[in-house]
Amino acid sequence: MRPPILNIVVLISGSGSNLQAIIDAIAANQLHANIKAVISNRPGVKGLERAQAVNIPTLTLDHKQFESRETFDRQLLQEIDQYKPDLIILAGFMRILTDEFVNHFNGKMLNIHPSLLPKFRGLNTHQRALDAGVKQHGVTVHFVSNELDGGAPVLQAVIDVNENDSVESLQQRIHQQEHIIYPMVIEWAAQQRLEIINQQVYLDKQPLENPAKWINNQLIN
Repeated sequence: MRPPILNIVVLISGSGSNLQAIIDAIAANQLHANIKAVISNRPGVKGLERAQAVNIPTLTLDHKQFESRETFDRQLLQEIDQYKPDLIILAGFMRILTDEFVNHFNGKMLNIHPSLLPKFRGLNTHQRALDAGVKQHGVTVHFVSNELDGGAPVLQAVIDVNENDSVESLQQRIHQQEHIIYPMVIEWAAQQRLEIINQQVYLDKQPLENPAKWINNQLIN
């Protein structure tokens, strides 16, 4: 049976490569979602062009035009609410969200972060992973909470760190994994396989004590 269509709004700040992966997954009928709008806090970014190329409504809310983080978030909240999305997808959205915003959309926001959370929250994750000498690195899809990069994790793609890896090579390999696992998790939501209750993630009605893993193109739950 075809799963119901999941209505989503995607928030971006830059090139929108994860947005493109979502668009491509929908076009390939691998993701049963409808992108109601793409909203950027930066004007003129490539992600807006990606959305416009396939006739997805776009909106630019330049955060520099707002007097405070709170006023920006309130306007963003109002814009998103117009679309009544089932899920809000943060795809390279480089803003720390206020508690008011996060609480309003509690349990309805997903983010993707380029590390194996809880390791390396924040920025410059690939350089920090190399500096720390970790043997494995990766990317995490997680629900958004009031704690920066601290929301409940759902799925992590794991890669081995090679001796000759650089920030650029790690970033490239991580991007490849991002473009696989983000549409996958959104499809779990579309199939009503994924839910979060009191910060506990459930997949197929079973609590995820640890995030599911995507390793060597295999799902390990």
